[in-house]
Amino acid sequence: MIFYIDTTSDYLYSCIYQDGNIICEIKKNLGHNLSVYSVDEINKMMESVNIKPNDIDKIIVVTGPGSFTGIRIGVTIAKIFAYTLNKKITTITSLDAMANSINTDDLIVPMIDARRGYVYAKILDHDNIIMEDSYLSIEKLLLILNGLNKKYEIITNNHFDFETKDYSPDFKKIIDKYKDKENINPHLVNPTYFKLTEAEENKMKEESND
Repeated sequence: MIFYIDTTSDYLYSCIYQDGNIICEIKKNLGHNLSVYSVDEINKMMESVNIKPNDIDKIIVVTGPGSFTGIRIGVTIAKIFAYTLNKKITTITSLDAMANSINTDDLIVPMIDARRGYVYAKILDHDNIIMEDSYLSIEKLLLILNGLNKKYEIITNNHFDFETKDYSPDFKKIIDKYKDKENINPHLVNPTYFKLTEAEENKMKEESND
């Protein structure tokens, strides 16, 4: 039995996977209340199918990129489950989760708003990686995509002024792909950040002005 959790955006995405099937799931926009209600929502989900945390065999946690606060929530929950209950744990990125939730013959472009005109993105031609996970400007990403001279489909749960496809995780497809990924020590599970936090950026600016 696998417990999946992703809190890298305003959404709580979570499910329980057993014997190749999703037996319960959550896809809920909690916004600024993500840290307040995530644990309660997960408990309710498990109780709905009479599952206790100790029934879980493995945890798959999405470690980012995305919202700094959101990432920490999911990582903390997953690490506590894995450490206190002695459960297996592995990680995937939010961009890989998104890429595996879309069916298309075009290039797949999972994309997350990083604000101020920047995004986190990746470009894939099915399993062939054309651009690794990156933090770059929207302008640069679109230039790269247009230079490839191929049709592409951008998947995101953010709003942009160009055509995109709404992200809704295909839990079964994601877990089928990553359920046998190598387990790691819970203490080694860390958030995946591609940029500095605003506080860190400001500190670096202050130090450079000294």
